[in-house]
Amino acid sequence: MPPTIVKSATPVATQKIPSKFSIIAALNTVETVGEEKDAKTTAEELPNHHFTETDLQDEWKSFLQDIRNRDVVLYNAVNGFRFSKKDESTVLISYPSDSAKSEFEKIQGEFLNHFKRKVSNYQIKTEFKKDETLKQELVTKRNMFEKFAEINPLLRELDDLMKFDFS
Repeated sequence: MPPTIVKSATPVATQKIPSKFSIIAALNTVETVGEEKDAKTTAEELPNHHFTETDLQDEWKSFLQDIRNRDVVLYNAVNGFRFSKKDESTVLISYPSDSAKSEFEKIQGEFLNHFKRKVSNYQIKTEFKKDETLKQELVTKRNMFEKFAEINPLLRELDDLMKFDFS
């Protein structure tokens, strides 16, 4: 005699278990205006002490030393930056190129948070200015020869004759 199979009246897998996150509930939530107001008042209550140009330069130099020890490539990218105090709560950052600025953006938060805590001024804002004069040109032997050849054209004839290797 074959065994009898018991079947259920309703499917077992149709039970709906509510998830911990509901998209409909998230869409229907209303943000309160009071929370935004509290954030503004706490920003106004933060200390806003005076800092000097010397404080800014000293902290940047010490931060560069830390970066040099951690990541030499990043140090070389941001070493050419110049900081200056524009007014009481604004720091002007001069940078040589857009690629250097993108490297600085990786560490900008780390430096500014450290500096704000150090001088106890949480209202500091930054402004960026591109300054082409800050670019550091690598001087190779070939570049030096070209400069000297402009001054003395006989060097170029000597190079053609002797086939100098400047690599």
